[in-house]
Amino acid sequence: MSLTPQTSPPAEQRGFGLVHRLRLGRGVSHAPGWSLAAGLVLAVIGLPVLAVLYLAATATENDWPHLVRSVLPVALKETLLLGIGASAVALVAGTGAAWLVTMYRFPGRSLLDRLLVLPLAIPTYIAAYCYAELLDYAGPVQSSLRALFGWQTAGDYWFPSIRSLGGATFVMAAVLYPYVYLAARASFVQQSVCALEVARTLGRTSMGAFWSVALPLARPALAAGVALVAMETMNDLGAVQHLGVETLSASIYATWLQRSNLGGAAQIATVALGLIVLLLAAERMARGGAKVHHTTGRYRAIPFQDIEGWRGYAAALICALPFVAGFVVPFLLLLQFAVSHASSALEGGFLKAAWNSLVLAALAAGFAVALGLLLSYAPRAARTAFTRAAAHFSGFGYALPGAVLAIGVLIPLAALDNSVDALARELFGVSTGLILSGSVAAVVYAYVIRFLAVARGGIEAELERISPNLDAAARALGASAASALWRVHLPLLVPALGAAGLLVFVDALKELPATLLLRPFDFETLATHVYALAAVEQVESGALGALTIVLAGLVPLIVLHNAIAGGRAGGSGS
Repeated sequence: MSLTPQTSPPAEQRGFGLVHRLRLGRGVSHAPGWSLAAGLVLAVIGLPVLAVLYLAATATENDWPHLVRSVLPVALKETLLLGIGASAVALVAGTGAAWLVTMYRFPGRSLLDRLLVLPLAIPTYIAAYCYAELLDYAGPVQSSLRALFGWQTAGDYWFPSIRSLGGATFVMAAVLYPYVYLAARASFVQQSVCALEVARTLGRTSMGAFWSVALPLARPALAAGVALVAMETMNDLGAVQHLGVETLSASIYATWLQRSNLGGAAQIATVALGLIVLLLAAERMARGGAKVHHTTGRYRAIPFQDIEGWRGYAAALICALPFVAGFVVPFLLLLQFAVSHASSALEGGFLKAAWNSLVLAALAAGFAVALGLLLSYAPRAARTAFTRAAAHFSGFGYALPGAVLAIGVLIPLAALDNSVDALARELFGVSTGLILSGSVAAVVYAYVIRFLAVARGGIEAELERISPNLDAAARALGASAASALWRVHLPLLVPALGAAGLLVFVDALKELPATLLLRPFDFETLATHVYALAAVEQVESGALGALTIVLAGLVPLIVLHNAIAGGRAGGSGS
């Protein structure tokens, strides 16, 4: 038997084999440091939920009989009706506008496509203040009607009350429908033109193709958009209080601050948590596990159908109505009030509130982006089931209503303050008082928990676009996971980090419930400044602050819309 001499492979093949082995090795890498860091972040984020459940179970007074008898029936009914009503209206308005803009060409289509996302810049509580000013008995609409028809009192005519469940439903849907519009628009843009054309060749009309093909394919996206609308209605506090709707969030606020019953508020918060879990489960069921994949790498531009004559103008009007109701009306009213009351607003604490908001939002954005980067990179550095689960569940905070989150944050911070105070008394004979409770740190903590999912989503999506070969090459050169992150990935992620920080900054600027319940004494942000003035019917004096919040929210919306409208795979956006 002869032996054939073995020759060494070329250097290029040896290098490729080394990289290949490193890539295979990454699949079993545990990197305990990254797993531990992800676990610690998850523990810090999950602590408020555990605290709420603990306080509800160990409250000194058994408030459940009173809550079940007097509070929860009304609060649950109002919360469910408001969520279902606003979601249904948003679903119809958002889906209809998205389909018209995506598939048809009519006068003003391109402009309306950009304008339809703008209502998201207006927080629900600001929209509620504006519509209450406009449609109340003493507002300009009813005053004009009385002058026009000679009516003297409210008994002389009927006018729908804006301070009602129906009024709140209209306000919520008017400013939240873009969640559905953006989800539906992204889904319709990505759908296969061939599937729609096959439906047409089988005798379906345009509407028939919409109902039988496009709508079922868009179901997962629509379910996600509707779930966001429902969660935002549950989170709202300022709008429902102003319009007289007793939701779970409003009941938590009243039980905690007006009745001084933190235990009872925690028990109501557990009901809200249960409702959130059911909502998330319903959203998963509505998706039905459906996954749609393209079977070709070739894409065709969407063939617009022209709508001419009066039908084209009718389509433009249909798309314009949600934008007018959700943005134009409140924005013009705020602009008028801000211009006419600018001097009084500047003297009434606007500048201080703006500075406080800037500091809080910047701190929250910085911490959220840092933790979002850690949670996005940890599963890449340590490919374990635990690390992936920790990164996934870290986004649950976004679903928590601000009032629930505030209770969960306050409880552990107060316990920590009390422990430090007791230790200081024992060792040094001095009292430290409350260090973290009712401080800026508590507010930033709540912001980071609530908006961490916003930061992580964009960073994770961009990180997935970076080839794993770069990780393997860095390992081949002796770099650790942390060194590869710092020297390789971080420079590539700078745009995504900036976008994530901007989104968190704007969301923190608008946040009201958690800020209202956790802020230090005599500490105002723009959101609480506007809330306090609206509570004493001085919306005009708070208009400058409200307008500032709205203008800050416009920038990320425009960026987001451009990304979605131009996001058709394999081709240019439509």
